[in-house]
Amino acid sequence: MIYLDHGATSFPKPPAVRAAVGEAMERCANPGRGSHEAARAGAEVLYRCREAAGELFSVDPERVVLTQNCTQGLNMAIRTLVKPGDRVAVSGFEHNAVTRPLHGLRARVTVAGRRLFDWEDTIRGFRKALDRGASCAVFTHVSNVFGYILPVRELAAECRKRGVPFVLDAAQSAGAIPIDFGELGADFIAMPGHKGLLGPMGTGLLLCGRKPRPLLMGGTGSESERQTMPDFLPDRAEAGTLNVPGFAGLEAGLRLVLDRGPESIGREEAALAAYTAARLRKQGWEVFHGPHQLGTVSFRGGEDCQTLCDRLAGAGIALRAGLHCAPLAHKSAGTLDTGTVRVSFGFDSTRADADALLGRLS
Repeated sequence: MIYLDHGATSFPKPPAVRAAVGEAMERCANPGRGSHEAARAGAEVLYRCREAAGELFSVDPERVVLTQNCTQGLNMAIRTLVKPGDRVAVSGFEHNAVTRPLHGLRARVTVAGRRLFDWEDTIRGFRKALDRGASCAVFTHVSNVFGYILPVRELAAECRKRGVPFVLDAAQSAGAIPIDFGELGADFIAMPGHKGLLGPMGTGLLLCGRKPRPLLMGGTGSESERQTMPDFLPDRAEAGTLNVPGFAGLEAGLRLVLDRGPESIGREEAALAAYTAARLRKQGWEVFHGPHQLGTVSFRGGEDCQTLCDRLAGAGIALRAGLHCAPLAHKSAGTLDTGTVRVSFGFDSTRADADALLGRLS
């Protein structure tokens, strides 16, 4: 298979990740639920994962909450910062993992910046939204549909200048763009473990600048006499048994990213996207490509997007078609009626992968 759907999940997982999962299943029991060797081994796995994340994102390990996925982290962050009826600024390229929780809270959402690959429009839109009284901002780092890298440092500075808390959705950037938690000054940064961080599905991270409001309440293995959740991180946000084998695999993935460097990974992915976009355009497809773009490119043409994607799947090329759980992004780009076919490169993608796709489309 030629796998070009890394925006959905990295695949196949690196050998080191698979080996770490298997070893944890053999050695580890439930952390915090006993003083025996197997329970201690499980606790060590979780702490090593937090340490690796802390090293990669410049954050104290205790501020790294282990989640089931990025969506869980975003829900926790949004429910901590947003009350029903609050005015919230979001970009024009948000995923449903942001917009649905806000809708569920009946937040008054202002969409700030709708032009693809246009930093000035995005910054100007957020300035207006914040000046009109937004009490919180939530913005993606990279559009999962178009690969548009938003000007997050500038948006963070605008929020800090006005004292507005903000959440960064790093679902498509973690592992491919350097992220410094302290430098950004975010209240929360949420990310999956299974995409650019190369870990197993069912893992995620929430980097916390403040104590989150728990989504779940239950056992933590600490302060068991209390009938409220602990006040300290990470226990406050980690009720129930965690996916120890999954986080063992995520630690291995984080180490691979640290060894190679997210900047290097992102540069190679962006180069493949630019190469592919240029050749798709020469073939006559409508291609969504511009400055400030990472390793994802969308296109469409005379054939229905899903039909084309199915045909390519039959030829052994894995892409994704449709709205990609981000109708707001498609509305901003004018593709809501058709969707797009998305090509998303990853950690081990090559020029040969892109050429295989281009050959089938020519």
